[in-house]
Amino acid sequence: MGFANYASLAQDPEFVQGLLHNLLWTAFFLVVPMIMGLFGAYVLSRIVRFRLLFRTVYFIPYIVASVVNAAIWRSILDPQTGVGDLLDVNPLGDPSLALWTVAFVNNWAWWGFLVVVFFAAMQGVDPALHEAATMDGANVLRQFVSVTLPSIAPTFAFLGLMTIIWSFLAFDYVFILTQGGPAGSTDLLSTVAYRDAFTNLQAGYACAVGVVTALISGVVVATYLVIRRARKWDT
Repeated sequence: MGFANYASLAQDPEFVQGLLHNLLWTAFFLVVPMIMGLFGAYVLSRIVRFRLLFRTVYFIPYIVASVVNAAIWRSILDPQTGVGDLLDVNPLGDPSLALWTVAFVNNWAWWGFLVVVFFAAMQGVDPALHEAATMDGANVLRQFVSVTLPSIAPTFAFLGLMTIIWSFLAFDYVFILTQGGPAGSTDLLSTVAYRDAFTNLQAGYACAVGVVTALISGVVVATYLVIRRARKWDT
């Protein structure tokens, strides 16, 4: 029974669909929140007054319980009383929109964390590098690309690693908002494993899904460690 579970995964449409959605979810969170986090951190670094206040505002959605965040956004997106009614659309009920809608809601809570971490990394950049770039005639954008980004590369890579691992562990927002529906359009590996374990009562099969998820995370971590050593970020 044990190894048969792994052999069945590749032929299981729910598992394949969940894996595909996880890859799309990961791609989304490696691009959209990262760009938003970098931009937010850069804007925050240029603010002199009320910097602590803005950092707190950015971070609040991250520390609010996911159940609360999800409940708020469910009301906002409600197709009868919320934005869905105004736009004549059901964001959580349309299979073509549901996954991206849940990702958007999750991103609203996640990107503030990235802002704070990126901002802390930017504060550690040697000011002399920016001064030298300014003397060489580099504008603000050029300084950001040539000075700031290379200086925070280890932080960027680490957050990329954490984003990938976290994306394959994502569960709460999907389960609270859609429970994998409609028609499996928001299923991730985590919701597939949950349903196999607690609805279908197939604990062994659910464990196989979990092991595959852990192996994917292990490959990502190993790749990160290789890159970290090659770039000599430890020194």
